[in-house]
Amino acid sequence: MNAASKKILVADDDASIRLVLSQAFTRLGYQVRATGNAATLLKWVTEGEGDLVITDVVMPDENVFDVLPRIKKERPKLPIIVMSAQNNLITAVNAAEVGAFDYIPKPFDLDDMTSAARRALSRPADPEAARAQARAVRDDRLPLIGRSGPMQDVYRTIARLVGADLTVLITGESGSGKELVARALHDMGRRRDGKFVTINLAAVPRERVETELFGKEDGEFGKLIDADGGTLFLDEIGDMPLDAQTRLLRVIDGSEPAINPKTNRRPNVRIIAATNRDLRGLIREGLFREDLFFRLNVAPLRLPPLRDRTDDIPDLARAFLLRANREGLPSKTIDASALDRLKQHPWPGNVRELENLIRRICALYGEDLITARIVERELADHQPAAAGEEGPMTLAQIVERKLSSYFADQPDGLPPAGLYDRVLEEIERPLIQLTLSATRGNQVRAAEILGLNRNTLRKKISDLGVEMQRGRQ
Repeated sequence: MNAASKKILVADDDASIRLVLSQAFTRLGYQVRATGNAATLLKWVTEGEGDLVITDVVMPDENVFDVLPRIKKERPKLPIIVMSAQNNLITAVNAAEVGAFDYIPKPFDLDDMTSAARRALSRPADPEAARAQARAVRDDRLPLIGRSGPMQDVYRTIARLVGADLTVLITGESGSGKELVARALHDMGRRRDGKFVTINLAAVPRERVETELFGKEDGEFGKLIDADGGTLFLDEIGDMPLDAQTRLLRVIDGSEPAINPKTNRRPNVRIIAATNRDLRGLIREGLFREDLFFRLNVAPLRLPPLRDRTDDIPDLARAFLLRANREGLPSKTIDASALDRLKQHPWPGNVRELENLIRRICALYGEDLITARIVERELADHQPAAAGEEGPMTLAQIVERKLSSYFADQPDGLPPAGLYDRVLEEIERPLIQLTLSATRGNQVRAAEILGLNRNTLRKKISDLGVEMQRGRQ
């Protein structure tokens, strides 16, 4: 069937949008029929007209989400593209749930719209393949991907929190998408017109944390001031030094007045924090303030690891393939055997590890079809040996595994500058803390065990913010 024999039904209460779409598709050789209400659209579909529907959500007579189930019941194979100015996560998810082929946010790019229409009109004959392709296109535009039970719980929590201005604590393993959730809360919430400001506390040298966050008296503004009117995302809050924790608590509870010099008033900021660490465990170790934890944990949101939602892997993989292609990598498809193999992997690096794997395969393999053989080869090449296969893991092997996972977590594979000092600090701090605990706070004995001069040990205790806990066994 050529373009001239295909008819597109356009429904939008905005006459200018109807005109633009009608002219664009007519120039491409399609027949077009347009209406400004849902009732007429439903009448045309019931009468058998149209090979594709492009419709707005909010119509004068009815919400299209109430009409689409009737259209799908009457014409189950008719592709539908939904467009909406309410371009948020909930609208996109609703569009997918009622069976829309694609979701296009307004204002739309005409090339995106015509491209989506071409895909819909030339979709695979296999209904399941068509649904998978439609989900991939839709998912690629969403901040979060997945239809599994655990992710539905996440979506419901996000939906409850977007209308409020509560402080949120997001917990989840590295690579599970904590920043994506934070951005979704901001973009869909009351502060969407304000800034979304991020500080990764694991990537900032400890001596710079307070300056980065609160600024300096000489006029250097910190992230807190920069986020005034918007959202401040405190990523890896579990790595915040104790002195900075104390100051943050004072700013939150108002005991330390923080004034924005630009407005001469307190900054109005929503705080969203995230961590992959066990904050309650850090509290027990004296490394995190319990009162700050309760201030941050007003609305907890836990992200599941990928191994707990393996049903989402096919949708994620297809969306990442589309994303890689859009970024200039070769276009590829993936077969069922490869998807099954991906489901069997434990994914210690979670969703980010999966995306990096897909990107790597697209870049390194010439085949158009990704098979289980290709997936197996890539997983084997990048999988560290499991503990216990050749005896207990050495400290060097443990560190290497941790660092390999850390590098894989980075969006471009490269961590922020200053990695050497951060790694040494991460090792020094627990080493000194545990040694002091074992010596019940005896610094002379701890210095002997560590092989350090006592003055050197005293300086490190101060610089690293090591808590002195006498009497601990």
